[in-house]
Amino acid sequence: MKFKKKQATTKQEIPTASLPDIIFMLLIFFMLTTVLREFDVQVEYTLPEAYMIERIDNKRLISYIWVGRDGRIQIDDNIVRIDDISSIMYQKRVEIPNLIVSMRIDRNSEMGVVTDIQQQLREADALRINYSSLHRL
Repeated sequence: MKFKKKQATTKQEIPTASLPDIIFMLLIFFMLTTVLREFDVQVEYTLPEAYMIERIDNKRLISYIWVGRDGRIQIDDNIVRIDDISSIMYQKRVEIPNLIVSMRIDRNSEMGVVTDIQQQLREADALRINYSSLHRL
């Protein structure tokens, strides 16, 4: 007498009926939780040109300082005085320890303003500084 194996009659498929609902909910979740950091630049500036530039990939670690043609200084959306830079950047460094300060300075700005900003950044221990420029071929 030979024994026969019984074949399973159930199908082993993954149900995909609710997959569009799950994808739609994930899409909405990421759209609501994503933070887009854009600032209204209130100062006019023209960046200097450079032959060799390097792009920073992680934009969340960057805090911008703009220096305009007229010498006004902007951090995020606020016009600030030079004396206020160290306290502002110190608070930012407390929140983000590996903060990168990106300086976007008008090409015709005086070097004294840049030096004063650098001194303020040293006081705040914000030593990771990036100088933004345009790429020149």
